[in-house]
Amino acid sequence: MVKARPQATEVRPLLRHPIVSRMIRRMRNSVVALTALVTLLPASSPAQTAVSPPLVVKLSIHDTIQPITAEYLKRGLDAAASRHAEAVLISMGTPGGLFDSTREMVAEIEASQVPVIIFIEPSGSRAGSAGFFLLEAADVAAMAPGTNAGAAHPILEGTTMDPVLKQKIENDAAAFLRSYVTVRGRDAASAEDAVRNSKSYSEAEALKLHLIDVVAADDNALLAALNGRTIKRFHGESVTLDFTHATIDPIPPSTRERLLTRLTSPDLDVLLLLCGGLLIYLEFNVPGTIVPGALGTLMMLLAIFGLNLLPVQHTAILLLFAALALMVLEAKFASHGVLGAVGILCLVFGLATLVNGPSPEMRVHFGVAAGAGVGFGVITFGLAWIAVKARQAKRLTGPQAMIGQVAIAMTPLKPAGELPIGQVEVRGEIWKATLPPNTPPVPAGTQLTVRAVDGLTLTVAP
Repeated sequence: MVKARPQATEVRPLLRHPIVSRMIRRMRNSVVALTALVTLLPASSPAQTAVSPPLVVKLSIHDTIQPITAEYLKRGLDAAASRHAEAVLISMGTPGGLFDSTREMVAEIEASQVPVIIFIEPSGSRAGSAGFFLLEAADVAAMAPGTNAGAAHPILEGTTMDPVLKQKIENDAAAFLRSYVTVRGRDAASAEDAVRNSKSYSEAEALKLHLIDVVAADDNALLAALNGRTIKRFHGESVTLDFTHATIDPIPPSTRERLLTRLTSPDLDVLLLLCGGLLIYLEFNVPGTIVPGALGTLMMLLAIFGLNLLPVQHTAILLLFAALALMVLEAKFASHGVLGAVGILCLVFGLATLVNGPSPEMRVHFGVAAGAGVGFGVITFGLAWIAVKARQAKRLTGPQAMIGQVAIAMTPLKPAGELPIGQVEVRGEIWKATLPPNTPPVPAGTQLTVRAVDGLTLTVAP
């Protein structure tokens, strides 16, 4: 038997039942709520992203400007770009440094994807020489109260520049500074005055002359003063800075960068070089000790690596070799100390002029050069003198120690080849002995001198 389908009139009373109606309303409300939630979720994500606080990456440059500083700056700018930072804040205080490294750092700042703020802080700091070039290259130049910047005249230490060379170097540095100061909208004439006439400016003077953009007491005050300001990047793009609730994340120098920065100290390199040389010399004189040779080699390599990062004057290296040669000659020839004194003077002068740095911090201090040179000279001369005397001293062991000893003839002696062979007494020992050819025979009891040793037979002579 086949059941007939229920008619629509039979279903409607069922839908009007109170329990079924409540179930349908609840299902309808749940569907509406779920649809609204799904609709709102995508819209909430961008809002949450937009309110995340801006990031400011902070670098710290409080040392001389050299290749390791340039490497640290590049690493920091790359990290800020990869993290989409709002800006890079560079806390700086430097007496200056190498012009080649300065050019490299200026190029990195100009090409940075993130705005660069250079802040001369804390109070008492300065942006001297190369630091002034970096300050003017920044998108925003700032100084703390009690700081100064300028004195950017290029110099060649230890060299008397003729007028033409001096003019060429000044014009090159001035043109380099003008090439980006005018783009930054700062006073090119005042900036060039710091190069040509070594002018230096306080923070108030620099602000008045439009060499910097703002004076602030600390990082937070600086970001507050720059919040909402529109700046023009080096390539013409306008950017509005937003530092509302900004987070400052410092990126310190790595262990490698800190170590290499220490190795760029000329004083340390000189001490490593001299101590390493003494230890290697000690290894040659006492073979097999191993430790002095290994440690000396390490110190020499570290010194050479550090000096490779600095402008070394090659004439000073010739003076160092001349000093070593004179000290060795003093040990071999009696010059009553003249050769040794001249060698020490060459050593001191060579060390003092070894590094041709543009600032006192990047040159060997004369006190270090004098102390290390005199100390090294005295020690080297003493060791060389001991070594030469040891080589000239008589052997105390083995057959060769018999040569020169006094012998007493116990029997008559005849020249070699004539029989019988006589006997002599040497230091209480009885040896066979003969006389040199063509020597007259000698009777027993004659005092003789040992001239040669052949096995167990001595050759003696009056």
